[in-house]
Amino acid sequence: MTTYALIGAGPGLGLATARRFGAAGHSVALISRSSQHLDQLCAELDRDNITARGFTSNVLDAASLTTALDAAASALGPVEILQYSPVPRADFMKPVLDTTAPDLDAPLAFSVKGPIAAVNAVLPGMRALGRGTLLFVNGSSAVRPNPTVAGTSIAFAAESAYAAMLHDVLAPENIHAAQLIIPGAIRPDAEHSSPDVLAERLYAMHTERDGFRHYAEPLPE
Repeated sequence: MTTYALIGAGPGLGLATARRFGAAGHSVALISRSSQHLDQLCAELDRDNITARGFTSNVLDAASLTTALDAAASALGPVEILQYSPVPRADFMKPVLDTTAPDLDAPLAFSVKGPIAAVNAVLPGMRALGRGTLLFVNGSSAVRPNPTVAGTSIAFAAESAYAAMLHDVLAPENIHAAQLIIPGAIRPDAEHSSPDVLAERLYAMHTERDGFRHYAEPLPE
């Protein structure tokens, strides 16, 4: 059995995607800062007969991500699918003219150093399997810079560049990197951006391997 590892586990999109990949037969590794939070999510998945374990980590600490992913692979099996979708902090979203160089330390650690550490942790296992999927989830500022949220605009753009390079260089190894852009809020009543619909979209990105960048819905004009 291989593992679906989710960085940024939460009760909305995270739980929905964990259910979708778990229903497909993968073990589920949930990675978040709060152990209590993880226990609640694992209990939800256990009721669906999905094997799930929680691993605590702070995405701003690259070493803790590596430790968590190594522990997940040891406990549950090699990571075949990695999803990087933690929610940015509010203080990443200052207007561009109010943003200083130190203000970018945390956003870049969150959106660049974190993904790089996570990918480097799971890549050896994917290569040993001969397959793998790397899923990156971002808001619209990743592709359309927004001067009111400069930190995420800059950091998400860097994450996008990293993920696009992975898509190109890892394809010959049967490892697929893809990005899902979610322009608006994730809501249970949203036609295209409800947790369950997005979970199906992410699962299809894993199975169909159709290109790099996908949009949950068109960007608003």
